[in-house]
Amino acid sequence: MLPCQVSHYLSIQVFSIKHYTLIVIGSGAAGMMSAITAARKGQSVLLLEKLSKIGAKLKATGGGRCNLTNTLSNEDFMARFGRDGRFMSPALEALDHKALMAFFKEIGVESHAPDGYRVFPVTHSAATIIDAMELEMQKLGVTVLCSQKVEMLEHDGSRITGVSTESQTFSTQNVVIATGGMGYPVLGAEGDGYPMAASVGHTITELFPAMMPLKVKETWVESCRADTIAKVVMHVNMKKYKKLSAKGDLIFTKGGIRGPVVLDFSREITPLLSKHPEVPVLANLTKGMNEEQIREHFKNETAKDPHRNTVELLQTVLPKSVSLALCQLADAAPDLALGKQLGVSRDKLIKLLAWTPLTINGHDGFKMAMITRGGISLKEIDPSTMQSKKLKGLYFCGEVMNIDGPCGGYNLQWSFASGYLAGMLKQ
Repeated sequence: MLPCQVSHYLSIQVFSIKHYTLIVIGSGAAGMMSAITAARKGQSVLLLEKLSKIGAKLKATGGGRCNLTNTLSNEDFMARFGRDGRFMSPALEALDHKALMAFFKEIGVESHAPDGYRVFPVTHSAATIIDAMELEMQKLGVTVLCSQKVEMLEHDGSRITGVSTESQTFSTQNVVIATGGMGYPVLGAEGDGYPMAASVGHTITELFPAMMPLKVKETWVESCRADTIAKVVMHVNMKKYKKLSAKGDLIFTKGGIRGPVVLDFSREITPLLSKHPEVPVLANLTKGMNEEQIREHFKNETAKDPHRNTVELLQTVLPKSVSLALCQLADAAPDLALGKQLGVSRDKLIKLLAWTPLTINGHDGFKMAMITRGGISLKEIDPSTMQSKKLKGLYFCGEVMNIDGPCGGYNLQWSFASGYLAGMLKQ
């Protein structure tokens, strides 16, 4: 039997009267790492999961492939999180990407970085990670109770004393909240940790869905759905926010945009959409070429084959569907040679290729969000221990805190590292 099955069967008979050194709330990457770390130090650990199975959201990570981390140095890694990145320093010193890969190797999971950057289990399956961590918890004697939703933190005003679920109270002097954010509610993410933290005096910043597809006002994108455009650069075209940008592959959809560049960019866009009905952006679809470089490229391509028409010339840098759409936007005849286009149309087309305007006007909320932007204020958490500054014995890890990173293993590495540090129970 799996730990969940055993523990759930015995809970009413035994566990309601047992005291644990640590109770972990949530069985994602951060929660399981906290439980394992504490158990390895000889602590008695109880992990509570409100769903019927552990690791539900982790199983969906990276489309199920589970991008565990990446190979950046700690300094470069933290820089990708922006001004709050330094908060992660103690956790990354305790468990950086090399230590994380070593940890998984120790529990039977080999990992690799096929592109030299993103790290995956060699199976490219999140189930491999979940199974290995579940087995490790079982070996260490971690008690795992599923279908147990924590409703209240018990405390004496200065220190944690336990937690209460719908049916019982568990005694402990240490609690790790590893409940994640609000993204993917279908997988159990409902922001349970926020009201728990708020109940003991913690500040919860405004919450926004992030790492998700976005909707655009332009209708021409619908005709370009079959193609992916590589190495697109996007930036916000608003005076106050021009520094906000992202780079990666772009995919047009019916009524919107998605792909790695959009997943990263959405972290900046969703807060802006709460203030503005529309957010204008500019997208360079030509791998960073400016107008002058585009003209030079077309000059060279025309020299190779003078008989190419405009759409054929555009197809040297873009898929046909996008080339046709941009020709229409520029009032340029696709079947006419570029040199024979009206000067105004040719110039407009070159400008569109260098910076294609799009107007982002919406998103589908948390149901499509992979992560949450916002959370428990970092000012109220000790970065060297992950312990609350409000209540002794209360710790946080992972996405429940107000810190989030881009695609590429950043958020999972943070979850594992912060979970490891929290599980050390330093005070």
